[in-house]
Amino acid sequence: MAKTVGSGKFTYEVDQEWAKLPQGWEMTTAAVAGDSQDRIYAFDRGDHPVMVFDREGNYLYSWGEGLIKMAHAIYIDAQDNVWLVDSHGGQVMKFTPEGKPLMTIGARGYRSDTGVDPNDFGSDTHSRVSHAGGPFNIPAGVAVAPSGEVFVADGYANCRVHRFSPQGDLIMSWGGPGKEPGQFNLPHAVWIDRHGRVLVADRENDRVQVFTQDGESLSVWPTELIGPAVIYIDGDDIAYVPEHNAGLFSILTLEGERLARWGSEVNRSCHGVWVDSHGDIYVVQPGEFGRKRRVVKYHRRG
Repeated sequence: MAKTVGSGKFTYEVDQEWAKLPQGWEMTTAAVAGDSQDRIYAFDRGDHPVMVFDREGNYLYSWGEGLIKMAHAIYIDAQDNVWLVDSHGGQVMKFTPEGKPLMTIGARGYRSDTGVDPNDFGSDTHSRVSHAGGPFNIPAGVAVAPSGEVFVADGYANCRVHRFSPQGDLIMSWGGPGKEPGQFNLPHAVWIDRHGRVLVADRENDRVQVFTQDGESLSVWPTELIGPAVIYIDGDDIAYVPEHNAGLFSILTLEGERLARWGSEVNRSCHGVWVDSHGDIYVVQPGEFGRKRRVVKYHRRG
């Protein structure tokens, strides 16, 4: 019998073996996103950086070989453009769904001055940030507003959110190291809600902060979250947040009130989420029996 998680209308059946990979392939996935056709894109740290599947898990095609130093985040905008964050390469890149390059923000290998040793790529570099810097220093997440403006969470060795024009020109940045409103300790992901507000997963401060697009602090979600990694908000204003540092997964309202939660230490290091048009969830998490991170599908049953 398949395992179920959640409660009430947020009840799901877990499918660990959703992705049907070509013979000999494996997943070492960093992030996941879906397009308007419910094709699912796994951004991977293996030999095939972008692997594309239909919603049943059938492999369709892949691309991106040789382009990425360290896969970290993926976002697909309203026009089905695919945005990738190469954290160690220090770039945010825009592609067609088939992998044709359209734009790049950031110089490959450049790291701004934040007080972190430029040779330090440790996962705890956020703890050594002494001051805010410009774009980029190991960026972590990206989202695109309806205007086409691009917002980047520059998190691992920086403490800022950067706002760019649709052409990739820097408009402004905000943030600094710390725990006060408007400060960050590893801004790991960003999302633009339907009200135009900017939601930031402030991972090591265990919170989601809400801003205007000009960087004005509006609120902090009231619900405790243990290392929120990414944010996805569906058309019904339901938010889905993997809690990276606890192996938990929360479903919340747009104001941060929890509706459902599940998980355990077994799922520690949840790193990505997307929801398709049927309400099924795709989560990047470790597989069972100690397997590397993969895309696990949660079929909605509630």
